[in-house]
Amino acid sequence: MAVKPADFPPLVVEYTGDFLAGVDEVGRGPLVGSVVAAAVILDPKAPIDGLTDSKKLTARRRESLDVLIRERALSFAVAEASAEEVDSLNIYHATHLAMRRAVDALAPQAEYLLVDGNRLPGHALPGQAVVKGDARHPAIAAASILAKVARDAQMAELDLRYPEYGFARHKGYPTKEHLAALEAHGPLAEHRKSFAPVQRQLALL
Repeated sequence: MAVKPADFPPLVVEYTGDFLAGVDEVGRGPLVGSVVAAAVILDPKAPIDGLTDSKKLTARRRESLDVLIRERALSFAVAEASAEEVDSLNIYHATHLAMRRAVDALAPQAEYLLVDGNRLPGHALPGQAVVKGDARHPAIAAASILAKVARDAQMAELDLRYPEYGFARHKGYPTKEHLAALEAHGPLAEHRKSFAPVQRQLALL
């Protein structure tokens, strides 16, 4: 059943204007590739039915909502922090860097942030951190969808270059298939060298 914005659990938001940006990320857990963040300012005059946590949607539904969000939002942006930045900063700081980049790329700019999780990303704008926010506010849900579709597309592209790793199936997460491919073929330049399974394989080279 479609989840409409009105169906979201109550959330007290300390902002009443129109330039509220939902912010979310995808890709903290994978062993490869960038961590991707998105920021979305929805248009209250153009609501989008079906917004919810991207993980609860099929790939086809996410892709159709991605198109609607890009068509109807007042502003949206997708940004990332590379695998190299993940290794140099750590995944926590790289995630917040990607979020700040997404917020900075909004045009028009946001006035207030609603960020999925329990901490704000260190941006100068005021905001709230919302635990399980992608299931509690449509703007955060929209951001989660844009980020998920963008990162999945990156994994599909990587899969075309390195089909033996199975990236299109596991999206870079440390599944048995991915770990077996790492052991058989070794890490790629796109792997996060600071993550333990990749570190172990690098130590064997």
